[in-house]
Amino acid sequence: MKQTKIDGHLLKEMLLSGANELDNRKVMVNSLNVFPVPDGDTGTNMSATMASAAAEINQVKNISLQSIGDALAMGSLMGARGNSGVILSQLMRGFSKQLKGKESINTQDFASALKEGVTTAYRAVMKPTEGTILTVARMSAEAAETIAKEEEDV
Repeated sequence: MKQTKIDGHLLKEMLLSGANELDNRKVMVNSLNVFPVPDGDTGTNMSATMASAAAEINQVKNISLQSIGDALAMGSLMGARGNSGVILSQLMRGFSKQLKGKESINTQDFASALKEGVTTAYRAVMKPTEGTILTVARMSAEAAETIAKEEEDV
């Protein structure tokens, strides 16, 4: 069965699941961290940032796409740890901007939201460097845009 729309309830499930998976894999993500210095805390910082976002999301009473997006943006910003957490919070902030006023989104809207997250994050970094989480996010958004042109199933 095709799932062609993401509403507030589904987005909440997706984000909470993603935060949980990131927490489960933070040690592996830590091992990927080599730039600008191999300090090994990227996964830990990103996981803490998303844990804060998840806590904020879990506080939402009136679940709508916009309210979940607003909670994501606020929770990730308030809980951002380290450079990777700050960049992640900016990705989430930009993503959330694209949800305003919508009851649901489709694959093209989702891809646009990812792209806006990337744009917001690149603007927030003084000297964006390729080969970092910014590159991963940009390439993911580009792939999502390509896929969304032909795929309706989120």
